[in-house]
Amino acid sequence: MHDIQRSGLLAAGNWILDEVKLIDKFPQEQSLVDILDAYYSNGGSAYNILTAMSRLGVPFPLAGIGLVGNDANGRRILRHCNTIGIDTKQIQVVSDMPTSYTIVMSVKESGKRTFFHHRGANSKLDSHHFDFSLSKARIFHLGYLLLLDQMDAMQSNGRTKASEILERAKNEGFITSVDLVSEDSDRFSKIVPTSLPYVDYLFLNEYEASRLAAVDLMHLDDQQLMEDRCKKACKTIFDMGVQEWIIIHFPDGAWAAHRHGKQLFQPSLALPSDYVIGNNGAGDALAAALLMGIHEQWSMEESLQLAVCVAAASLSDLTCSGGILDFQSCLALAEKYGYRNTKIRS
Repeated sequence: MHDIQRSGLLAAGNWILDEVKLIDKFPQEQSLVDILDAYYSNGGSAYNILTAMSRLGVPFPLAGIGLVGNDANGRRILRHCNTIGIDTKQIQVVSDMPTSYTIVMSVKESGKRTFFHHRGANSKLDSHHFDFSLSKARIFHLGYLLLLDQMDAMQSNGRTKASEILERAKNEGFITSVDLVSEDSDRFSKIVPTSLPYVDYLFLNEYEASRLAAVDLMHLDDQQLMEDRCKKACKTIFDMGVQEWIIIHFPDGAWAAHRHGKQLFQPSLALPSDYVIGNNGAGDALAAALLMGIHEQWSMEESLQLAVCVAAASLSDLTCSGGILDFQSCLALAEKYGYRNTKIRS
């Protein structure tokens, strides 16, 4: 039973400054492409989720754990967090590494993104940077696994440091949540499973679920096939130890499965073709909204509806969180646009 006195969300992991470049097309090697616009933005799981929650107007405290460099980008992140109400006491400044940054090339026509990432200070995040005694938050979120070098390091006991941190969080009474990064590697099956017995809520996109479960969910137009494969993927991942819910999100919507059998599908919004400006941060926006619902003890059905609405709001802006409105305004998008006609039986 979780401590009913707990309140708030504590998010740890990647703190990244995104340099977003809007381009008309993605170039071939050694060729030229025009940059149509450029923005700086929050990036990384912890930073994105806390920023999204601030913009949603959540009625509970927000705090972060992580590392930034002793540089302009690091100061920019800390200043932004303090401005929007994120507690930065456990975001530490390191002098030997620059703040992590990503150059995001976003194609105007398609919204597709390509990432050029410098791991920077995030690669140094280690077990000793976590002090759970300083937090009375209800939920602890860690992300992204596979993009945190020390956290992903396998130890002699066959477990990663992330696995041990999540176990510590569970023992302290936190609800735990994890997100992955869409890495093109064979590390999913080696690194991620050691953490899953200590995870209550696992967020994945269709690519990450495919790699973790070894079940192909990519580019499926057949709705029945997608349903069958989501069920198969979730069973495989539950066998790895996830305690409560697995949430797989993809362009058509979000599939949520509970360990004890409940399964739900929530279609995404039926947005007009000229609505989408960029996909950057949509998955984190969805996760932030769903975690808000979990914190406020909404039903999973209600939480998923908010989640797809907030993801839709995020698509209206090139940056990760710039399109996110207060949560009532996000919910109003469903009334304006309606949901896709996609019907997957739950």
